[in-house]
Amino acid sequence: MEPQDFTTSFIVDKPAKAVFDAVNHPSAWWSEEISGETQKPGGVFDYHYRDVHICKIKIIESIPNKKVVWEVLENKFNFISDPSEWVGNTIEFTISESGGKTQLNFTHHGLTPKYECFQICNDAWAQYIQNSLKDLIVTGKGQPNPKEGGFNEYLLRKNNMNSGQSDNYHVSFVTQKSPHDVFEAISSVDKWWTQHVKGKSKDEGDEFSVQFGDIHYSKHKLTTVIPDRKIVWLTTENRLNFVKNKEEWKGMEIVFEITTEASGTRVTFTQIGLDPKVECYDACSNAWNDYLLGSLQNLINTGKGNPTPKD
Repeated sequence: MEPQDFTTSFIVDKPAKAVFDAVNHPSAWWSEEISGETQKPGGVFDYHYRDVHICKIKIIESIPNKKVVWEVLENKFNFISDPSEWVGNTIEFTISESGGKTQLNFTHHGLTPKYECFQICNDAWAQYIQNSLKDLIVTGKGQPNPKEGGFNEYLLRKNNMNSGQSDNYHVSFVTQKSPHDVFEAISSVDKWWTQHVKGKSKDEGDEFSVQFGDIHYSKHKLTTVIPDRKIVWLTTENRLNFVKNKEEWKGMEIVFEITTEASGTRVTFTQIGLDPKVECYDACSNAWNDYLLGSLQNLINTGKGNPTPKD
């Protein structure tokens, strides 16, 4: 089977026009280092960060409130063997409205695992779409890269990571729901991670296990529970059948922190020990992106997550 393009999506309680307008203002959610025409078909805009990343993008399709497609005309990364990897790729935003809610589907066509920059770009896009763009739509304020920073600082940091220093996997997002609603959703593991759960996952001292066929089994103990503020799981058992060390997660801590900001309630997830030196890092970080930025966020915002079914 051919590798799949990178894709992610979310649903908001906003009209399609609000989503369309936000997409067309990438300087408000992607980077302030953008210049040129970003709203009209045929428009071309540039992005640069020193000599780390230079990118020129053209708007090749724009259907009001339904679709926006960009084509990458020029691209240069200075940290991989083929600096022009994105050239010719298309970046598509598809918008659909139903029942008072709007779904945005984002796809970077051509960004597949065969690309050297895949993992770095995958993680960055997940953060920008699921966090910054979504926040711009919902709250009116995104978190674009400030000038001379952001996305390319992220690339640079990943590329130049000190091999003796851990870079734990983490991700965060903002919701308009209360800290209590967030806490309750996180505690309902079977409603956002997998339905194949045994045990309890609410109070300090509780233990539960999850199973994903014969691919992944893990058991976790809740070592810290501060209602509406923090949850920590300790992984006490683990079997991954696709890496050499089947117990890679054993002893790791999985931390959920809930904080209140002006823009809403922020959820910050960290798996301490899951860093790029771990063999399962790519597969596990991709999976967490889907479960956290997709399923858990949907459960919090709409009451319905997308957990892996039992079978």
